[in-house]
Amino acid sequence: MKAFLFILLSLIFILNATGVSAKTIYVRESNHHEAIQHAINVAQQGDTIVVGPGIYREHEIQINKTLYLKGIHYPTIDAEKKGTVISIQANGVVLDGFHIINSGAGEIRELAGIFIINSDRVTVQNNRLDNNTFSIYCQYSRNCTLKNNNITSHIKDEVLGGNGIHCWHSDSLLIIGNAIKGHRDGIYFEFVTHSLISGNLSQNNIRYGLHFMFSEGDKYIDNTFKDNHAGVAVMYTHDVQMIHNIFKDNWGGAAYGLLLKEISNSEISGNLFTRNTIAVQIESCTRLNLYKNRFIDNGYAIKISSSTISSRVSHNNFMNNTFDVATNGSFIDNTFNGNYWDKYQGYDLNHDGVGDQPYHPVSMYGMIIESNPAALMLFRSLIADLLDETEKLLPGIIPKNLEDNKPYMKPLPL
Repeated sequence: MKAFLFILLSLIFILNATGVSAKTIYVRESNHHEAIQHAINVAQQGDTIVVGPGIYREHEIQINKTLYLKGIHYPTIDAEKKGTVISIQANGVVLDGFHIINSGAGEIRELAGIFIINSDRVTVQNNRLDNNTFSIYCQYSRNCTLKNNNITSHIKDEVLGGNGIHCWHSDSLLIIGNAIKGHRDGIYFEFVTHSLISGNLSQNNIRYGLHFMFSEGDKYIDNTFKDNHAGVAVMYTHDVQMIHNIFKDNWGGAAYGLLLKEISNSEISGNLFTRNTIAVQIESCTRLNLYKNRFIDNGYAIKISSSTISSRVSHNNFMNNTFDVATNGSFIDNTFNGNYWDKYQGYDLNHDGVGDQPYHPVSMYGMIIESNPAALMLFRSLIADLLDETEKLLPGIIPKNLEDNKPYMKPLPL
């Protein structure tokens, strides 16, 4: 008997703990003028709100309790340019399967399709966001997941628009599997730590596909950043990992696949850089490790400032780039070793797969262009070829210590 009572009491405790008492509220388009907000107001902690198909013309929807909101066949919530569409200010909220459009454009405060404020364990997934100033804005929040959302904007001027996913002063975020285009920046991080950005497609944005500053301990894995105006910018931070990403088709006078500015103790590996004006531009960085990357069909593969120190470039493939490496100084305190360079013309007499002579990836003509951009008009001319051949015989202005002592004869199997 005592054993039976113990089991019964345990079962009651488990049922209560798992929220069996929570109820489901169904919302139809004709229910109420503010049908979704009304359902939220009458719901209790842990309830589920299921919203049927239709157009709900609501704005400034406030979610201030733990709820699961599920859209059926992507019901549209249209803010009609009157303000933020949905604000979440509660822990454990799930927002799943909505079409969220037409947030306002605020001059005093920032408006968004979905605004997450000071919350923990919020999940925003499987939504379609279109024509919002900021699509998803996450501020002072932790352990939130933004997953499989389709995010689109149509702005023409970066001053008038916001970012696709904008995160500020947050920690331990998961940004996974989102498709973002047409915003000012696709993904923006500032003071965001210990977060994972994985499997996202960020393209055709007015400024950057990804832009982050002062955000340490983050990982960027398996993302594609393509056809953005200026590429990806990573600035003023440390302990970052950028692994197996694709940076492609970022063309323009000031465009790059990836800008690294004042970064330290970071890893850039397994990435593909193709068809960028500058694949990687490195400015004033310390202790970077660039390895097992592919640089293919870029204007410049790497531009590295003389203020960058103690960094290593190894086991990369450099193929069909106009310039492999460019720099603005005569002394480089970094290591280039064990890479494949398709422009290398040395021999391998002992057949160990490594060239017998070092390779100097900086050309004399490239150095001249750095100080005199107008010299680019001589590209592919006899004069440019003569300059590079002269440098081989009478080395002078290229950095003597910027050389690969173990250049591979064949592309590495990356």
